[in-house]
Amino acid sequence: MKMTSSIKLTHKILATAISMSLMLTGCGEQSTETTALPLATDISLQDSVAPGIPGAEPTWAFAGKTGIGTSYEPYVDGRYQNTAENPLSRVWFSLAQGVVTETMFGLIHNAQLKEMQFVITGNGFVDTEKEDTLHSIEYLHTDEHGRPLSLAYKLINKDRDGKYQIEKHIFTDPDRDTLMMKVIFTAFEAGVTPYLYVNPHIDNSGANDIARYDSANELFSVSTSVTDTSVMTVKSNLGFEQASVGFVGKSDGLTDLRQNGEMNWRYTNTSDANQGGNVALTAQYPSPIIESGQHAASISFDVVLGFGKDIEISVANANNTLARGSDNVLAAFNGEGEHLGWEDYLRSLPALTRMVDTTTDNGKLLFASALVLKAQEDKTHAGALIASLSNPWGDTVSAKVGSTGYKAVWPRDFYQCAMAFLAMGDTQTPKTAFEYLEKVQVTAQTPGYSGRPGWFLQKTHVDGQIEWVGVQLDQTAMPIMLGWKLWQAGVLSDLEITYWYHKMLKPAAEFLVNGGEVNLDWNHTNITPLRTQQERWEEQQGYSPSTTAAVISGLITASDIASHVGDTTAASLYLSTAKEMQSKIAKLMVTTSGQLSATAKEPVSAQPYFVRLAPNGEPNSNTKLGDNNGRAGLDQRLILDGGFLELVRYGVTAANDQTITNSVSLIDNTNLEDNLRVKYQFRAKDGSLIPGYRRYGNDGYGEDQINGESYAEKGKNTPGQRGRVWPFFTGERGHFELAKAIKTNSLNSDSHKALIQTYVQGMETFANEGLMLPEQAWDGVGNPTRYQYTKGQGTNSATPLAWTHAEYIKLVRSMSDKQVWDNYSVVTDKLNN
Repeated sequence: MKMTSSIKLTHKILATAISMSLMLTGCGEQSTETTALPLATDISLQDSVAPGIPGAEPTWAFAGKTGIGTSYEPYVDGRYQNTAENPLSRVWFSLAQGVVTETMFGLIHNAQLKEMQFVITGNGFVDTEKEDTLHSIEYLHTDEHGRPLSLAYKLINKDRDGKYQIEKHIFTDPDRDTLMMKVIFTAFEAGVTPYLYVNPHIDNSGANDIARYDSANELFSVSTSVTDTSVMTVKSNLGFEQASVGFVGKSDGLTDLRQNGEMNWRYTNTSDANQGGNVALTAQYPSPIIESGQHAASISFDVVLGFGKDIEISVANANNTLARGSDNVLAAFNGEGEHLGWEDYLRSLPALTRMVDTTTDNGKLLFASALVLKAQEDKTHAGALIASLSNPWGDTVSAKVGSTGYKAVWPRDFYQCAMAFLAMGDTQTPKTAFEYLEKVQVTAQTPGYSGRPGWFLQKTHVDGQIEWVGVQLDQTAMPIMLGWKLWQAGVLSDLEITYWYHKMLKPAAEFLVNGGEVNLDWNHTNITPLRTQQERWEEQQGYSPSTTAAVISGLITASDIASHVGDTTAASLYLSTAKEMQSKIAKLMVTTSGQLSATAKEPVSAQPYFVRLAPNGEPNSNTKLGDNNGRAGLDQRLILDGGFLELVRYGVTAANDQTITNSVSLIDNTNLEDNLRVKYQFRAKDGSLIPGYRRYGNDGYGEDQINGESYAEKGKNTPGQRGRVWPFFTGERGHFELAKAIKTNSLNSDSHKALIQTYVQGMETFANEGLMLPEQAWDGVGNPTRYQYTKGQGTNSATPLAWTHAEYIKLVRSMSDKQVWDNYSVVTDKLNN
């Protein structure tokens, strides 16, 4: 856009002021410190370009989400199809700290927004909604028992001093690519003014955005400098008093308001040369007018974020959603009346209502978990189930370069989710998900690959783009296990399982038997099962009990399928290999010269028990595990991991096996020093103590217990990093205790109730106010960080974690059935015959 000479001169003066301020304060180009600009009160800056490019260093948002959402979309012939009769909405949002955070458009990992919140000014204060209010969240649409019926939320943020309140209703338009926010802003004293503040991160980066304000149409648009950019439009049905765009920490509205509580800068562009940066949009709304004799006044309005692949589509989406009105959009989102929405999905789950009886919160978390799992599926690539709609420790992670974070496909997490869908009675999603797995299996056609095919990629984007290339044998076994379960449930027909056996499952089984050479990207190795290049925590190579449980189960289920399709030679090979592997478990993974005791604080000799991992298959040696996550490796015999419980869950080992019993006793030793300790106890809502477990002793994947920093906050690991409690282990333990009670004939009404109170209630205890289950919960050890975590509270690692919600659903189903949901009776039968 052309600038007049006077505006150009002002722009130059402001840029010079920024430069001088940087020099005086000693801030370099990478500084994230806020640099105040001169007030622009004496000259109009309308139609001007904001100074301060590129703005502060961009980061992502807080990863401990209290809510996530997207529209429910039905499959058409097992796929998502965008038609006039069935329009799709490919928008996902997340909520944290009382505000809208990462919002995605297009593919589920393609973030377009970091945060959207309000800045509030009044007599002597400039507040930000995120930092200066008390937050609460509830579901907008529930049944008579308080169970959520959709992923629409009500956020209420109250000023700590009682001067204002912000109520927001948040959901997406199921018929177009828009996010909608209905706002009710209430002032309890005169002169209180709300400002909408939006920090875009278009196409998964916060460093390349270009923002514009169109005063004629009262809308913002944001794109990037690349040709195929996504575009975000911000528009409201209540006119703005004034508006501006700028660079975060330099020329944005928040920096402006913090100077004198007034909006003096009004920039309409952040670039006149197609240069991007970290930008923000600010719009002033009218101040509520408190009439004489009244104590409060409110204004109500709708805000929409419209998305598209060009400005015309983006604006049209925003306008059409606004015209539809928030009440109508919400009704469609919920599935009320003739609309097809989340109500319809919940009604399609026949097992859900029956499972409520084995919860301790009347099914609230169960219904929320069903919604959360379905929401974490991509809508371009049907069946692509991601790990979490979050970026771990996002508020300390750079957003200059795009990162999927946990918004990606891991076959291990994928398997957990697919089995949870099946447990709820959803047969369509796990079938579509199973068929999707073909996209992430290594074949001769995998770009850049040479070596033996059949294994499944460690981590990929939802479109199959390769991200991480480690070989994890459990992730190759689990697709076979899932296929067998779907076949046994009648979800896959005999004809379909025969097709998929030859297409996908046999190559996977062959790799589990033979291993072979692997050459992809950095990974040049030779795999010899049972030795895995990475175990389920993706950190170490060696012999892993949890990996072994999956590999043996995968081979036996492959053998059963092979017998069915008439491939008798392969069936015999897979079974004999599985039996041979089982016979080696004790030799490869059980130490008889252990250094831990089930009761003592100091390491002492103990009965045989499972080590977390035996790098060389010599569990009686003093071999050290590798250094990882900032922690120096220790003697393998010192490190406990509950992964051996998977041997029981899948049916490889009996629940009353003595080595299993010994290992459980060690896991339960709360006298171990904190670095080696695994079990911690927490207080449930009924006052009882419930258990929580860390991944393993000496885990460093978490906040620093000394200085309280996030994991690898400054780009490198620190010695004080500590992995916290992972709530899904409470579910794993509950499954084991159920299996043991069945095996020992001790399951009765009293013991069954006790299991529910301990383990189902235990998992429910870790849910936050929005019924989101975290990856990690605070264990009370060390510095509680800048967030002052309390014991049991979910941390900033990743919430919601799909695996945790899946484990909860499976645990409830197992307790409802009084048998372990993802047990494989065929495994036990074949190994014992």
